[in-house]
Amino acid sequence: AELQIAEAIALIDTLQNWTVLDKIIVPTKNPDKKFIFGKGNFQVLTEKIKKMPHVTAVFLNVERISSLTKKELEDAWGVKVFDRYTVVLHIFRCNARTKEAKLQIALAEIPLLRSNLRNEVSHLDQQRGGSRYIMGSGETFMETQNRLLKEKELKIRNALEKLRRKRSLLRTQRRKREFPIISVMGYTNCGKTTLIKALTGEAELQPRDQLFATLDITAHAGYLPSHMAVIYVDTIGFLTDLPHNLVESFSATLEEVAYSDLLVHVRDITHPDTILQKATVLSVLKNLNLPSHLLDSMVEVHNKVDLIERYKPTEENALAISALHGHGLEELKEEIEKKILTATGKKILTVTVNLEGPQLSWLYKEATVQEVEVMPEDGTARVKVIIGNSAFGRYKNLFPNSKIFV
Repeated sequence: AELQIAEAIALIDTLQNWTVLDKIIVPTKNPDKKFIFGKGNFQVLTEKIKKMPHVTAVFLNVERISSLTKKELEDAWGVKVFDRYTVVLHIFRCNARTKEAKLQIALAEIPLLRSNLRNEVSHLDQQRGGSRYIMGSGETFMETQNRLLKEKELKIRNALEKLRRKRSLLRTQRRKREFPIISVMGYTNCGKTTLIKALTGEAELQPRDQLFATLDITAHAGYLPSHMAVIYVDTIGFLTDLPHNLVESFSATLEEVAYSDLLVHVRDITHPDTILQKATVLSVLKNLNLPSHLLDSMVEVHNKVDLIERYKPTEENALAISALHGHGLEELKEEIEKKILTATGKKILTVTVNLEGPQLSWLYKEATVQEVEVMPEDGTARVKVIIGNSAFGRYKNLFPNSKIFV
């Protein structure tokens, strides 16, 4: 409960100009009931809120509260009441930068608008004694609003589908160029963006110490020790009890993960709840129905080890790093390279080419040339390359006399 309340405070602190004035841990009953706590606790909370004139809202750290409960509590306390869904949605709204993220948030808002509408209509009906038809159209106010919401939802889904197709096209182009794709994921605020900045040296990346700083999938180019070019994909952070509708809205963003060649799971090893955070991430990944080979080959990274004296990972195959100070990054890059070569079927080879023939320019176009050692006496060169299976097959067919050393 202490850790849950600490995370709830971190969520509020993420929002500009929002401040936590007080906190209290209360046992909750089933959130679907009219009230989510017992009468005694409700009384305690009511008195506490009434004594604090500066309070403008109450945040209940439960996934969703029904529109009826929300209305009852707001009437009793005289302030706005938020649940986890509305707070996380508001954080998303503040952090959305791209058209796609904004559309996904608009989609996640639809269920909220529906429940607000039910509230409004029941309130109007109580005041007027029954629903009214609009201008003789035979449609009640509720039906008109519901129809408009359905139309809005359809529009958003169509716009998202267009963007999804566009991204699918970009993905196909990346596949053609055979850039391996590495998705970096983890619990929110575990240091994913800092790690990508350290691996790619991209100066523009400005990591922020807050929850959900990254909402959009962003791709960043980097190089592995063998000079192989790869693309690191930064993904949205995960959260315990992330409301279902939000996960669904962002599934288009997370879809990119399924097309990766490798997953890197970053953990903030200093967090007291790091084991639960790992379980949360793994459960979201399982729900995405990813190919099993992706989950089996995943690299686990224990980040922020600079804050723990002489840290040694207890999990087998986990790598200890500090993304901020660069500790352990070379070992991580080597591990990524080893797994990428296995996942993509790429090989590192040395071939002998005739400098007068077209081999060298062919290799520059179709593979990654790492080193060229020219032998002027016989007009040849030894070329070290990273080459994919299909390109290697074509090379052997085109140049059957070329000497190849694995």
